[in-house]
Amino acid sequence: MKAAVTRVVEGLESLVRAFGILAALICVVLVLLVAGDVFARYLFRTGAVWAQELQWHLISPIALFGMSYALFSGEQVRVDVLYERFPLPVQRLIEVMGGLLMLALGVIVVKLSLPWVEMSYARGEGSPNPGGLPHRFLLKSLIPLGFGLLAAQGLAHALRHAFDLPPRNPREAAQLQDLP
Repeated sequence: MKAAVTRVVEGLESLVRAFGILAALICVVLVLLVAGDVFARYLFRTGAVWAQELQWHLISPIALFGMSYALFSGEQVRVDVLYERFPLPVQRLIEVMGGLLMLALGVIVVKLSLPWVEMSYARGEGSPNPGGLPHRFLLKSLIPLGFGLLAAQGLAHALRHAFDLPPRNPREAAQLQDLP
């Protein structure tokens, strides 16, 4: 049983890690795009609406893919001052409950956002600005994808702590070494 759970958890976390790497690469593209846009404006006194919109659009996958990667890497927000004082079984319960809440939140947002994405696709929604980006439904489709990844990582997080699997991320491993 534990081996099957381990395979499921590692599979989900591998998916989240891949999207985390993709988010990091998108950060590099965003920096290059912003730098190029600044150079074009100040050196050549020109700019493009699509380039400015793309800058805003690239922030979405960074945030939406990054939130599940933050949970994977142990960078989620929690009150460590209190958490560290709890006994290990209480800490595990908090982690399991937190993972299940992330799973529930992810599923709810996916369910609520799919009709919105579908409506955008059916309309052929694009930028209202002349020279803007078409196919806005592609950007909106990142919402259910990002929250689906959050749900997947929430499940993996809950299972990892419920079955007391060894930590895969450096922060949790370091925290376990600090325990008495």
